[in-house]
Amino acid sequence: MTTTGYEAYESAGALLRALSAPIRVAIVVELGEGERCVHDLVEKLGAPQPLVSQHLRVLRGAGVVRGVRRGREIAYSLVDEHVAHIVTDAVSHARENRQ
Repeated sequence: MTTTGYEAYESAGALLRALSAPIRVAIVVELGEGERCVHDLVEKLGAPQPLVSQHLRVLRGAGVVRGVRRGREIAYSLVDEHVAHIVTDAVSHARENRQ
């Protein structure tokens, strides 16, 4: 196996670890529909603001989301739409297996 191939596996593993928490999956699903501020995510997910902010930090650190300051708020969006597809497929697969 080439080093480059193994590095790709390491990167994929890091991405999957970043997506391992259900709330982070929910955040990615929301951001897949468009840019959101923390208060939008708090309202939609029904989670406390500090918890949402903590998970956004993890996703930002993993390179999944980016934040752009808009006045007093930060608008978050996905860095890459591929992640939205991965998460959407995983959620669809999980729903199919429950029926």
